Amino acid sequence: MTTPTAVAERRTRVRQLAQGGASSRQIAEQLGVSKDTVLRDLAKPEALAQTRTELRAQKLAQAEQAVSQACAAVQAVADARPAYQMTDDETARRWCGALRAAADALAAQADAFADYYPCATG
Repeated sequence: MTTPTAVAERRTRVRQLAQGGASSRQIAEQLGVSKDTVLRDLAKPEALAQTRTELRAQKLAQAEQAVSQACAAVQAVADARPAYQMTDDETARRWCGALRAAADALAAQADAFADYYPCATG
């Protein structure tokens, strides 16, 4: 199995050889890989250059933003105090159902921490 480091090094070498004017077939022969591998490595160099670490950092940033937005939304609901507003029964039922569904979804996410990060919940 090829390591991520070896793949990254090969992709860099493929791009260097291609920029030097070598054909896909020449690059494949020189590096001992298939022509399809060379073509795939050249297809989207910007996407291929993104490492697992970069992808993980991007996912973590998205999760951080989502948690922050959820907390802000909860605070906005608490500040609005919808349960204490005069409204019709249908609106009250809709708000209550929406809040319970959102609370259940958030509780499920919080419970997942107990499975993956026991120290975070204790």
